[in-house]
Amino acid sequence: MPRMTTSGTSAFTQVQAQARELLAKLRTDIRMKDAELRRLRQEESKLAALTGQSGMAAGNGGMGAGRRGARGRINWGDVLNKLPRQFKASDIRAVRGLRDKRSSEIFAAITRWIDGGSVKRRDRGMYERTK
Repeated sequence: MPRMTTSGTSAFTQVQAQARELLAKLRTDIRMKDAELRRLRQEESKLAALTGQSGMAAGNGGMGAGRRGARGRINWGDVLNKLPRQFKASDIRAVRGLRDKRSSEIFAAITRWIDGGSVKRRDRGMYERTK
């Protein structure tokens, strides 16, 4: 049988009541912080428009430019120029900004280079620049 406190309610019921109170306070705090964040984003957007810059809050939920958006598109021609004359796919990953690229993207670039005549396949997994 559950233990009863002096007031006749169980300890579990008391903990539940405290948890409900804390949860309600936490939800209130979250709403207040969301309102403040919305206000700050609006202010940032106005100031960015005044300076002619795009704001962080524009279009992406305020998450900034993100990893990929900050760098823009990859110029694979520049990547090819940074590689040694003979290279492997792992050498491409060593180029700054390509470490986390999927293998499919790297091999698609190699295929484009081969089709374009910029690269020849020497051996399995080994390629050579022609230009």
